[in-house]
Amino acid sequence: MSERESKNAGKAAKAVKPAARKDAARPRAAKAGVAAATVEKIAAMAAPFRAMGERLHALILRSAPALQPTVWYGMPAYTKDANTICFFRADKKYMTFGFTQEANLAPEQGAPHQLMESAWFFAGLDDATEARLSAIVRRVAS
Repeated sequence: MSERESKNAGKAAKAVKPAARKDAARPRAAKAGVAAATVEKIAAMAAPFRAMGERLHALILRSAPALQPTVWYGMPAYTKDANTICFFRADKKYMTFGFTQEANLAPEQGAPHQLMESAWFFAGLDDATEARLSAIVRRVAS
């Protein structure tokens, strides 16, 4: 390789590095944008659902750090390995919290039926409800 070719090769390598850095930053920027969209959806909820949504959002992220916030069918939702696991929405009277078929659901051990809990309605988010939801989220996100 001539000296000129060597210099040109070095310049080309330097030019590629900034582009590679931009590409590497895109997934983080995309995640930040999706997380911001999730927070915006929660902020747009009417009171008292907005406060419950904020608490629920924090609870989900704290209980299952592997879950990533997203917006799914217009609702705040949380994904793992690109699969939507759980979601919530504000209805007229209640907040709805539920799981998709991608969640790690299992029938209650020893139950005489085949039903699996997959959605709940609540009108308030007290400490006992938060504790129960936190345990459920940890279990199904595993």
